[in-house]
Amino acid sequence: MALNAKDTLKLGEALERLYERYNWKRYVDPDPLVFLYDYEDPRDREIVALIASSLAFGGVKQIMASVETVLRPMGDSPHSFLAGTGPKQLEKVFGRFRHRWASFADLEIVLAGAREVSRKYGSLENCFASGFSGEDEDIVPALTRFVDEMTSCPANGYACLMPSPYRKSACKRLNLFLRWMVRRDRVDPGGWKLVPASSLIVPLDVHMHRFARLMGITDRKQAGLRTAREVTSWFRTISPGDPVKYDFALTRLGIRRDADRDEMMRMVGVGG
Repeated sequence: MALNAKDTLKLGEALERLYERYNWKRYVDPDPLVFLYDYEDPRDREIVALIASSLAFGGVKQIMASVETVLRPMGDSPHSFLAGTGPKQLEKVFGRFRHRWASFADLEIVLAGAREVSRKYGSLENCFASGFSGEDEDIVPALTRFVDEMTSCPANGYACLMPSPYRKSACKRLNLFLRWMVRRDRVDPGGWKLVPASSLIVPLDVHMHRFARLMGITDRKQAGLRTAREVTSWFRTISPGDPVKYDFALTRLGIRRDADRDEMMRMVGVGG
C-alpha cells in the first residue's frame, strides 16, 4: 500500500532524525567505506571505492580482509599502481586472490577495466560523465555505458563483479560506489564533481529492501532494478536533490551489532 501524504511527511521527519543521529564517521567502522578516507586524490579514491564496493558482499570481516588484501600491494596511489601494471604483473600479485566465489579472473576484470578506462578517459569519473545526460531520469543509462566500457577490455567471461543495469540488476554495489564518490557529507567523502547526487539510485540491499517493504514504499518482492528505481523515486519525494541521503543511516539497522536495532526501527515508525 502506498504511503499517503501524512505518512510520507512523518516518515521523512523520522528519517531526518535517523540521519542526524547516525550519519557520523564514528558509525562507519566496520564498513569498507573506511578505506576511502586514506586517499585525497580523487583518481586514487575512485579506484579504492570501486574495489571496496565490488567486494562488499559476504561477512563484514571477510570483506574488510579482502579489500585490504587488494589495496596493500597498491601502495599510496592505486591509480599509479594500475597505470604501471600489466596483465602478467596483475596475475603475479593477485593470482591467488579469492573472495567467496570471486576469483582472480573476476578481480582482474575490475582492475584491468579500471586501468584501461583511466588511460582512455583520464579517470573513472570522466568515463562515467561521458555517458551521463542531464535529460536522463537517473544514472542508469550512464551506469550501463560505464559497465560496458569497464568490461570491454578483458574477454574472460561474465563480469560478475561488474553487473549491468541492462540485465535488470539493481547493481547494489555499483550504486554504493557512486554514492561514495558523488555525495559529500560527514560520512561520504565524495570526489566526483560531474555527476549530480539527484540522479543517484539507492543501493538496494536486503536491509533496504526489507525496510522499504515494511514502510509501504514498495510491495515488490524482487530486489531488482525496477524496485531500486521505485524506492529511489519515493526517497526523491522527500529529498529531491539527494535521494540516497539516508542510505548509510538506514544500513545501520542491519550491519552494526552494537546498534539498538529495535530503537532505530521505532524511530522510523516500525513496530509501534
